[in-house]
Amino acid sequence: MTALPQTTLDIDAATAGMRLDLLLVSRHPERSRTAIQRALAAGCATVNGEPGKAGLRLEEGDRLVYALPPEETTSPLPLLPRELPLEILHEDEALLVVNKPAGLVVHPGAGEEGETLVSALLHREPDTFASVGEDAMRPGIVHRLDKDTSGVLVVARTQPAWEALKRSFLERQVDKLYLAFARGGFRENFAAIEAPVGRDPRHRQRMAVLPQGGRSALTKYRVLGELHGVALLQVRLYTGRTHQIRVHLSHVGHPVFGDALYGGDQKHPPLSAPRQMLHAWKVALPHPLTGERMIFTAPPPEDFQRNLSLFAQQYNLEGLAQ
Repeated sequence: MTALPQTTLDIDAATAGMRLDLLLVSRHPERSRTAIQRALAAGCATVNGEPGKAGLRLEEGDRLVYALPPEETTSPLPLLPRELPLEILHEDEALLVVNKPAGLVVHPGAGEEGETLVSALLHREPDTFASVGEDAMRPGIVHRLDKDTSGVLVVARTQPAWEALKRSFLERQVDKLYLAFARGGFRENFAAIEAPVGRDPRHRQRMAVLPQGGRSALTKYRVLGELHGVALLQVRLYTGRTHQIRVHLSHVGHPVFGDALYGGDQKHPPLSAPRQMLHAWKVALPHPLTGERMIFTAPPPEDFQRNLSLFAQQYNLEGLAQ
């Protein structure tokens, strides 16, 4: 049997005092606290050479060594091809770039077993995508967007392309630029938000800025204009934490317009927010085969464009719909 890869972590002042299970949850937000506790009970971790218990309070200077087992799938979800419309922004032998609509989940997961971007890819090219990647439930997927976030999503069409794209994301060679509507009243027109993000230990469906145990996250924004208590932002991601923009903007008191999960306002007539008003506008990355720098742009969808048109009456927004 192949040994599981181990991770060694020396506890510093920032993580001292945390429970072991909550620390691991913050570092692995894709796993539930129950799954982490189950792995700990099975002996997946040691602290200073002794078995690590879920409730152990870590101390500065402790050495944590752990190896999480593969995620359990007691009843694997079937990957059923589905015929769904896809707006293709670019296609070549290595890449497929789509403009993901709001409301479409990227890949199957808890409670999301039907129509997903993955099921549409498998209907479009079953022989191409079925074996790309390292996770059978996420073939070809190298990054993701939240269900109600629209915009550019890059998919690998071959295994070498997938591996090259994953390296580009890990080495931060990918530039990600978003458009967002958020609660107004900004004091600065340009600022950076640098705050660690991890799973909210009290609300499992949310992420949060965590003073201890979160993963480093950096977001920068520029205010393009403000109307009726809502600001239009251009947002650049320097890291790719789950819900990062939504969490960071909420943390500084300017949640995304329409984002009920993080306290976003639902109404600011005549502006409307039928979902969280967040759009992945541009992605720039090195082509996985040639290394050529490529830029992909997704025009905002109709619900987003309606708000943009109101801003365009007062601000110069030329190019945002291109």
